[in-house]
Amino acid sequence: MVGLTGGVATGKSTVSSLLKAKKIPIVDADVLARQVVQPGTPALAKIIEHFGPSILLPDGSLDRKQLGSIIFNHEPKRKKLNSIVHPAVSYAILRSVLLHWIKGEKMCIVDVPLLIEGGLWKLMGKVVVVYW
Repeated sequence: MVGLTGGVATGKSTVSSLLKAKKIPIVDADVLARQVVQPGTPALAKIIEHFGPSILLPDGSLDRKQLGSIIFNHEPKRKKLNSIVHPAVSYAILRSVLLHWIKGEKMCIVDVPLLIEGGLWKLMGKVVVVYW
């Protein structure tokens, strides 16, 4: 596993796209973060349980704008949301990497904006930091 990280607007997405074009498997934490809160997922159920049904759109999906307004200036609520979402994303990352290995891939790029801050760097064989 190679961790790929970098700050906002540093070119991390460009690097990820270039590697993907070379057929190197990419596990994108941002994509997984959206998937783990889809309707019917355990993470969304926990979010609804804690924040109430007002954070849902009429179709049952997460109203990110509404949830953002709730947690924006409220650190305990933001921490609670992170305590729900981050473990779900970490599990999804590890599951995705395992699936690539089962397919016989020798390397997998794990694209995580907060790789260092979240502690996932400890699981990586190498870490690449993109900066500008």
